[in-house]
Amino acid sequence: MIMCCFSCEKEEQFGINFYDCDEQSKSKNHPDNERFQELIEEIASSGVPGIMMTIRNSNGVWSGAAGKADLANNVDLLPCNITRVGSTVKTFTAVTIMLLHVEGKLDLDDQIIEYLPASYLEGLENADKATVRQLLQHSSGIYNYIVNLQFQTASLNDLTKTWKKEELLAYARGQKALFAPGTDVQYSNTNYILLGDIIEQVTGKKYYEVFAEKIFVPYELYATDCAAENPVPEGIVRGYVDFYSNLNVINSTYYSGWDYFTADGGLISNSADLNTFLNALFHGNILSQNSLKEMTNWVAPKNQDEEEYETFYGLGIFKINTVFGPAYIHSGDAIGYFASMVYFPERDVTISWAVNGNYGSIDEFASSKTAMDRIFQSVFED
Repeated sequence: MIMCCFSCEKEEQFGINFYDCDEQSKSKNHPDNERFQELIEEIASSGVPGIMMTIRNSNGVWSGAAGKADLANNVDLLPCNITRVGSTVKTFTAVTIMLLHVEGKLDLDDQIIEYLPASYLEGLENADKATVRQLLQHSSGIYNYIVNLQFQTASLNDLTKTWKKEELLAYARGQKALFAPGTDVQYSNTNYILLGDIIEQVTGKKYYEVFAEKIFVPYELYATDCAAENPVPEGIVRGYVDFYSNLNVINSTYYSGWDYFTADGGLISNSADLNTFLNALFHGNILSQNSLKEMTNWVAPKNQDEEEYETFYGLGIFKINTVFGPAYIHSGDAIGYFASMVYFPERDVTISWAVNGNYGSIDEFASSKTAMDRIFQSVFED
């Protein structure tokens, strides 16, 4: 049983004010409703505070939710609620770069120093050589600021600090590059901070304004926004962390805004919008087939984690090999939140889910390979 051992002082003032939601009632007519609802109820009962999920298959679109949006006030989670979806924003960043490329505003194989001042890139080893494409594919070798132990310590020591971009980049400056550009692939949030900078440089607008113009508004992603202008919006579900792996969770809704102002995280959305976006992307509604072919030109890392899915790097998207076939995926974490969006091209099925809890025992049921296998098995069960 989940217990909430911490309640923010702002909680009573803030409240939760949800807008009308009818996705769950509409989904009751979906032929797979019972099976899918049982799946998320099982996940919630295992110790996850709350989960929302959207599945698009040959029978149509299903959305459901289980568990709580707010444990302290016993508020049920609904599939239309908004939540933090972390690094899933990287696919939005990549798609925006691809659209700007098509418009002739940048070239993927240009070195990033053609768009960003040398003084700004100083201290970021490889930044004077890496290309836009290499940032997109995590093949630049530029150090990942988020793994710097000094950053992690500083973040934990001030969990409510709102970080500025320069403060984050400072933890990558002076660090040794991971490898020479183009010789391997390894995930680095620093790449996507720089991609956000490039978007702003070539458009003269904030990166999140460009996201809205090119993706959020045209594809009717009404629940989706970036945290930059409204870090903790009214109606966002409460986030919880299981720091001690005993399901005695801590309310983390106001914790660590290290990615509020950068294009490597900070996205607010829900499972329905993530599903709509990924489905539109891989059905060619946002990018041309030529652009999608570039995005899905997969590169394998030199070292694979044998306990995880075999993984390949594209441009802002990954491919994993599962027992149900290849899947295109991006997931994301924030403190107290996790989300994932997955498209199975051979089956033309899109699955997205978001939970308002992570770390400790929660990850086992919501974001681990075992958890994903369980979700995929339920979705593809005959």
